[in-house]
Amino acid sequence: MSERLIPYQPMDLAEPAELVAAIRKRRGGQFINLDRMLLHSVPIAEGWNHFIGEIRNNLSLDPKLRELAMCGVAVLNGAEYEFFHHAPPFKKAGGTEEQVQALRLIGQPDFPRNIFSSVENDAADLTFQMTRNIQVNPDLMKRLQTALGSTDTVELVSVIAAYNMVSRFLIALDVNPEDHPPA
Repeated sequence: MSERLIPYQPMDLAEPAELVAAIRKRRGGQFINLDRMLLHSVPIAEGWNHFIGEIRNNLSLDPKLRELAMCGVAVLNGAEYEFFHHAPPFKKAGGTEEQVQALRLIGQPDFPRNIFSSVENDAADLTFQMTRNIQVNPDLMKRLQTALGSTDTVELVSVIAAYNMVSRFLIALDVNPEDHPPA
C-alpha cells in the first residue's frame, strides 16, 4: 500500500477541542475518514460540519428521498465511500435491499423504475440530471414541486448539490471507507 499524499488526521485528534467535540457529537463519538481529512482545515471542517449536519439531520424532506439522492450521486460520481455510508440510512428510512442494488443502475436504461414510487423516480431523475447535465428539465421540476412543495423541492436540490461537493472532495483526496465502519 502506498503512502497517502495527504494523510488522515489522527483518530485521537484533540484540537481544536470545540470543533473536534462537535464533529464527534454529530457522529456519535467517532471520526470517519472524511472528518479526518476535513480537519486539515479548521474553517472548512467547521463549515462542513454545520452545513452537512443540517442537511443530514434537520430537513423536512423525507429521509428516504434524501438518502436516495445521496446514494445516486455516489454511484454517478463513482464515490463508493459515499455509497457505503448512505445505503444503510436509505434502508433505515424504508428502502429495501433490492432498491439499494437498483440505485447502482441510476441513470442507466436498465434502472428498474418499477420498484420505486413516481416521486422516487423523479428524485432519481433529478439526481441524474443535476449530477451529469447540471441543467434540469422544467417539467421534472414542476412535477417535483407539485408532489413535494417548494420547501422539500429546494431541500432535495440542495442535498444533490451538497453531495456532489462531498463526492468530489472524497474522490480528489482518495478518502476510503473505514476498516471498521462506525455503528
